[in-house]
Amino acid sequence: MAKYLVTGVAGFIGRSIATALIARGDSVRGVDNFSTGKRANLIGLEAMEFIEGDLANVAVCHEACGGVEVIFHQAALPSVPRSVTDPIASNVACVDATVNLLWAAKEAGVRRVVYAASSSAYGDTPTLPKHEEMLPNPISPYAVAKLAGEYYMQSFYKVYGLETVALRYFNVFGPYQDPTSQYSGVLAIFCRKMLAGEVPTIYGDGETSRDFTFIQNTVEGNLLAASVPASLVAGKVMNVATGVRITLNEVVEVLRGITGYAGPVKYEPERAGDIKHSLADISLAGELLGYAPSVGFRDGLERTVAWYRKIEIGG
Repeated sequence: MAKYLVTGVAGFIGRSIATALIARGDSVRGVDNFSTGKRANLIGLEAMEFIEGDLANVAVCHEACGGVEVIFHQAALPSVPRSVTDPIASNVACVDATVNLLWAAKEAGVRRVVYAASSSAYGDTPTLPKHEEMLPNPISPYAVAKLAGEYYMQSFYKVYGLETVALRYFNVFGPYQDPTSQYSGVLAIFCRKMLAGEVPTIYGDGETSRDFTFIQNTVEGNLLAASVPASLVAGKVMNVATGVRITLNEVVEVLRGITGYAGPVKYEPERAGDIKHSLADISLAGELLGYAPSVGFRDGLERTVAWYRKIEIGG
């Protein structure tokens, strides 16, 4: 039976991938340092082997990679505002840790690494939708760090023959996303506030748009990227999203209907490092992975709000 390693397993996306692997009977190992992940997210993953440690420590990487066939590398400090405040920490978590992991993977004979890349690599270029042939134009330190990780993935494939696949995520949301941090995803924050009857804050005029992607779609993209032939995907970068965008003003209106929130919305100035519009061309992932989003935005948002209600955040 295959052994899979999920880095950042106590985080939102890492936990979701590990859950899917365990559900289909795979042998899973997870690693996390709890810098952003939650110990509570490991509940239900008792069948998984777990290592508490930081991938910035080379010894942790070697321990984690031993006997592993495929790695899902989700660990990072996933926040543009946080990287603007502390670019050094962002670089350590997103670049240094990734190089350490790749080297340990190569040394351990790991077959494939599936990397959580970011749509922030595209920057704020006006062309929509964003496609993989576009020149990267990162703005924030986080975007630069995640793009550097992509280049390291490609380098380790070209130089060492380690199969790598980089999936550029577009605004992933869903159950287990932490809604309590100032660095949380906007949908998680909106859900928490509106369920609690608190005023949500939009940075900018609300016409900022995103290709919001429900977590199930992201997990399915990862599982496909781990299983398709290397001849199709090794060394490649591709978008995993829905191919549909929605503005923050529209998000609020949809959430009003789901949560029953009838209050006002607060508008603040745009934040440094944020981009105005994001929309993915997902045709390459469709061609190479057979990927197609299975859950649409509203369905995903309804499932997400139901989960937040269940855990009694905001009521």
